[in-house]
Amino acid sequence: MLQSLIYRVLERRHFWRYASFSEIAELYTARTLRVIAISLASGFASVYLYQEGYSLTFITCFWGIYYLLKVPFAFVTAHFAAHFGSKHGILVSNILYIPAMVVLGFVPNIGFVGVVTWGLLLVMSTSLYGLCYSIDFSKVKNSEHAGKELAFMNILEKVALGITPIIGGLVALWFGPPVVMWVSAFFFIMAALPLLGSAEQVHPRQKIGYRDFPWRMAFRSLFAQTGIGFDVVTTGNAWSLFIAIVILPGAGNEVYVTLGTLSSVTIVAAVVASYAYGKLIDRSKGGTLLKMSVVANSLVHVSRAFAVSPAMVVGTNITNEIATMGYSMAFTRGLFDTADLSGHRIVYLSAIDAVANFGAMLACAVLLGCITVLGDGTGLRVFFFFAAAFVLLISTANFRLYRK
Repeated sequence: MLQSLIYRVLERRHFWRYASFSEIAELYTARTLRVIAISLASGFASVYLYQEGYSLTFITCFWGIYYLLKVPFAFVTAHFAAHFGSKHGILVSNILYIPAMVVLGFVPNIGFVGVVTWGLLLVMSTSLYGLCYSIDFSKVKNSEHAGKELAFMNILEKVALGITPIIGGLVALWFGPPVVMWVSAFFFIMAALPLLGSAEQVHPRQKIGYRDFPWRMAFRSLFAQTGIGFDVVTTGNAWSLFIAIVILPGAGNEVYVTLGTLSSVTIVAAVVASYAYGKLIDRSKGGTLLKMSVVANSLVHVSRAFAVSPAMVVGTNITNEIATMGYSMAFTRGLFDTADLSGHRIVYLSAIDAVANFGAMLACAVLLGCITVLGDGTGLRVFFFFAAAFVLLISTANFRLYRK
């Protein structure tokens, strides 16, 4: 039903597009279901581990190692995508996430072994998905209306993100956090179904090489991507833990409902911003949008350090959503254009994925240093100042698309 609805919307408004309606509808549908599956549980994962008795230091080290492993694995997944095709990579990624979430639900019973198993499966699944989704979307996009298509994808994601965190929080409150993980695994099964038997956009059995890649053209965007990796850790793990430890200490399982609600209040701002940003990008204003959004995002990180109440968290979440979406959509549009120009789409996107994970690993290292020296609460507050400075690197991308 969801895929049919998306198909009708695309057919009516995008009759000129290169890819068939069914192909991009499959991609949109699979993406939306995956977002539902992830947002049910992944936003709570760090808090879940913390409530299971794992220290903030352990959790930070876990994520640092996770991102470090993803750096070389980005190139492994590049060869997988080149040989088997990107849609097969997305399908395998969704399948791998199912046992990952099941194992996470059993962490209270199997302990550290469960955390390690979950982490390894997560490395493989997220690495495969991040690269293969980027390859597929960059291939099927329409160059003249890519901003609108990015906006449509973002709107679908934000609607899903606006509903499912509250549902996940309520399930965690009523039935316990492990049940949320298992429900999430079910939605990963659903996310895999639209891709079964669908055609590949990328020709399989390709050979990729790095020697002929135009590194000089891509260097600025690769360097800027480290800032995005840093921002992912800041907005995700660090902020969720800050809310649970500093803003809502001792809340028990009710913290999952609160976190879900605080995440969901951004949905209206997200939908409106997606639509507006898509139009700006298609009107060649993406470069300005990128720079202004990065500065706004940096200021949001500064404001996180001063948050002391749920009301301030709501305000921060809304402004962060508007700022992050602005730079993310503009950056992604420039990234896809560079992938086209490079002539080495898979190589470029795998390198982008690797440096993003390197930036995320750096964020974990900085956070670990802050909490080791200053303690959990103060360390988290100081970390947000480092993040505010580091994310400014995103504005140095200098995409050729925005020089026109």
